[in-house]
Amino acid sequence: MTRVVLGLGSNKSYNGLPPADLLLSACRDLKNILSEPLFSSVYRSRAMYLTDQDDFHNMAVTGLFAGSPRELLELCHRIEAAHGRDRSREVRNGPRPLDLDIELFGEERVAEPDLVIPHERLLEREFVLRPLLEILSLCADVHNEALGTYRAALASLGGQGVVLLQGRNEFTEAVYGRNVG
Repeated sequence: MTRVVLGLGSNKSYNGLPPADLLLSACRDLKNILSEPLFSSVYRSRAMYLTDQDDFHNMAVTGLFAGSPRELLELCHRIEAAHGRDRSREVRNGPRPLDLDIELFGEERVAEPDLVIPHERLLEREFVLRPLLEILSLCADVHNEALGTYRAALASLGGQGVVLLQGRNEFTEAVYGRNVG
């Protein structure tokens, strides 16, 4: 089993579900494919790269995965599609109901046309680093060196307009439909 980190984002409603509910629904799906999942808080962030669009709801999920990076990518694409994402009809970096990015896959490095791990823009995004640090700092199997690298990258960014919307405990309770302590 490999520790993975996924970054999730949404800024477009689908089937009457607003972005916050799409993230919740996607995390309910992810808890069935990841062992020992941990969910971060949910944050609001301004759109990057293509800025003329609604703010995003972002978060991260970590857990243990038994398959390959390619298998995880295929599962992520299926979850995205079930939540209204149609990659063939969207503008790159534009609005989307759900975006699942593989940020980390253990220590693996992958460089393929449609899959780069670690995610190529991981260290330039506060909306990824903040929730990633929040959950990885809870994992006994994550080295302090890695956490230090991510903390330094986050500190170097300055503010990118990321605002806490919902705390980790409250979100996790919603995923499981109960109080998880």
